[in-house]
Amino acid sequence: MKERLRITDYGLCFTFCGLLLTLLFLTAGVAMAQTGEVTDDEVNAVAKDLFCPVCESTPLDVCPTKACADWRELIRTQLAEGKTRAEIHDYFARQYGDGVLADPPKRGFSLILWALPVIGVAIGGVLFVRYVRNLRREGDAAATAVVPTTLSPASAASVLQPIVPLEASGDYVSRVEEELLARK
Repeated sequence: MKERLRITDYGLCFTFCGLLLTLLFLTAGVAMAQTGEVTDDEVNAVAKDLFCPVCESTPLDVCPTKACADWRELIRTQLAEGKTRAEIHDYFARQYGDGVLADPPKRGFSLILWALPVIGVAIGGVLFVRYVRNLRREGDAAATAVVPTTLSPASAASVLQPIVPLEASGDYVSRVEEELLARK
């Protein structure tokens, strides 16, 4: 009986140590998260959605200028203060305008910029459909047009008469025939 208790005591001891280690690891992660140090990855995650004020169309996270370095430090400070990504983006938009945002808000003049391509494609599609329908109608009208099957005697004479230039007299025609025979 004592042997059985001994195994149970060891099992209980191992279980308790395992729970203690698990609790230690869980609290260590929370303690590290509360250190207040902001990593470069966290700063760059916010900075990639902002554009450089100096370089045109360059994201803030990859721009090497001094202005961008200052902005990244400002982002680091704001993250350390506990501000969210949206709050930081709002701050930069208020300070420097919506042009610094990689994804400008869909309001005001920016809404027009978002809507114009869609409207342009829709208008182009409508115009294309109308053009194709007009072509079909013209094709149908041409197919059903009345074509005279008999010609009047004057029309028949003009059609059957060869078209010869005025200076194409017999002398001209004979010279052309001689040249053609000479080439053979």
